[in-house]
Amino acid sequence: MTIKSVILSGGSGTRLWPASRESYPKQLLPLTGERSLLQETALRLKDFPGGEVDPRPLVVTNEEYRFIIAEQLRQIGVRSPQIVLEPVGRNTAPALTLAALVAVEEGDPILLVMPADHVITEQVAFQHAIAIGAKAAAKGALVTFGIVPDHPETGYGYLRSGEALAEGEGARALLEFVEKPDRATAEAYVASGAYYWNSGIFMMKASVWLAAIRRFAPEMAAACTTAVTGCTHDADFIRLDTAAFERSPSDSIDYAVMEKLAEAPELGQGVVVPLSAGWSDVGAWDALWAVSAKDGEGNAARGEVLFEACRNTLVHAGSRLVAAVGCEDMVVVETPDAVMVAHKDRTQDVKKVVARLKAEGRTLTQSHRKVYRPWGWYDSIDAGERFQVKRIVVNPGAKLSLQMHHHRAEHWIVVKGTAEVTNGERSFLLAENESTYIPLGHTHRLSNPGKVPLEIIEVQSGSYLGEDDIVRFEDTYGRSTA
Repeated sequence: MTIKSVILSGGSGTRLWPASRESYPKQLLPLTGERSLLQETALRLKDFPGGEVDPRPLVVTNEEYRFIIAEQLRQIGVRSPQIVLEPVGRNTAPALTLAALVAVEEGDPILLVMPADHVITEQVAFQHAIAIGAKAAAKGALVTFGIVPDHPETGYGYLRSGEALAEGEGARALLEFVEKPDRATAEAYVASGAYYWNSGIFMMKASVWLAAIRRFAPEMAAACTTAVTGCTHDADFIRLDTAAFERSPSDSIDYAVMEKLAEAPELGQGVVVPLSAGWSDVGAWDALWAVSAKDGEGNAARGEVLFEACRNTLVHAGSRLVAAVGCEDMVVVETPDAVMVAHKDRTQDVKKVVARLKAEGRTLTQSHRKVYRPWGWYDSIDAGERFQVKRIVVNPGAKLSLQMHHHRAEHWIVVKGTAEVTNGERSFLLAENESTYIPLGHTHRLSNPGKVPLEIIEVQSGSYLGEDDIVRFEDTYGRSTA
C-alpha cells in the first residue's frame, strides 16, 4: 500500500521565543541544520525502503502560514503538495479527519501522521520503525510510536504497552495512555520497560481512521465531512467550508479515538511501535541543546558564535557575532530585534516573558523584523518619527498587489535585479542603481520580471506607516482588495 505523509503544522511554540513567533513559529525555523523542521519532516520518508511513498505530503495548517509552507516545500523539491487550510484551530483529531477525507478521494493510503515541529536525528532508525508500523496499519491497526525513554521524564505523557504481537519486530499491543507522571511514578515506568513516551506520531489507513472517528466522535466527523465537501481549491491550497468546520468539536487524536479503542475492537487494534531515533519535540531551548551537535565542552552553537571558557551552553545567533565568555549551563538566543538569556534549567519560563510582552501589547511576540510574504520578504532595517526604511526582496516572476496608501509616500531604489514598476498611469522598468518616487495616494505596483531575485531599498515617509495602510485593487495571491 502507498504511505502518505500527513504533517500537522499549527502550533506557535512560544517557549522558543524570540526565534519562534506567532507568525513564524518553530516548525518554520532551521533549528538543527540548514532546513526548517517542517522541511525535515517532509523529507522524513525520502528513499524509504519499506514501501511505496506518495511524493505529495498533505499539510494541515492555517491561512497565515500557507505561503511560507508552500515556498519551503518548493525549496526542497516537493511538487503539488496538498495544503489544507483550517479557518480555526480545532486540535489534532479534526485535522487528521480532514486529511483522511482528502486522502480517500484518491484511494485508501496508509497515513503517517507527524507534527511538523519535531526533531528526528536518526533517519534510518525512524524509517525502520515506520516500516514495522506500516505492516500493522495495512492489516487495519491504529498505530502509534512510543519513544524508548532514556530517563524518567515528567514532562511527557506515556504509553503503556502489552504483549508482543505475532508479527514480531518489536510491535506491541497498546493498552493505555497515561498522563504526565510525578518523578517517582516516572522512575517506575522506565524501570518496568513497558512504558514509552507519547510521541504524537501515528499510522493508520485513511478509511480506518474515518470509521473510528465516525464511531467515537460523530459530530466531529459530520462537521469535517461537510467542510471538505464544500471546499474550494486554490492552486496547492484546499479551503474548507468555514461555517461547517467551526461546528467541529476540538479534541486530540489521543482523546477522541486512541484511548477508546478497547470499547470497539472491531474498528482495529491499538498498536505501539517502539521508536529510538533521536526524537525530541523541542519543547524548549534546553531540549534543543540536548539534540544539537556539541563541542568537547558540551557547547552547541548556531550562527556566528565564539565560546571562551564556556560549558554546556547553547548560543543561537541569528544576525550577528555572539561571543560567550565564562558561561555554564546557559542559553543565549539573539535575533535582530530581541535577545534572550536564560539558565538552561529555567528555559520553560520563557513562556512567562511572552505572556508579559503580550499583556503590554508588544508586537515582538507576533512577528520578526524580517517578514515573509507570498512574493518574497521584507526587513524593516530602520525607523524613526515619520520614516521607515525597508529592504525588500521579490522572488523571480512574483509581484506585489496593485495598491495605494493614504498616509505615506515611498521611494524605491533598485540594488539588484530588474524591477517592473507601475506608478500612477505609468509602467516602466528600473535597473540597478535607478529609483522612483511614489507620491501619497498614487496607485502603484512592484514586479520582478527577471530570473534572479529583485532587491530594493524602500524609504517610507508620512504621518502613519503601519502595514494596515494598504488599499489593494488587484492581488495575485487572493488577499483582500478594495
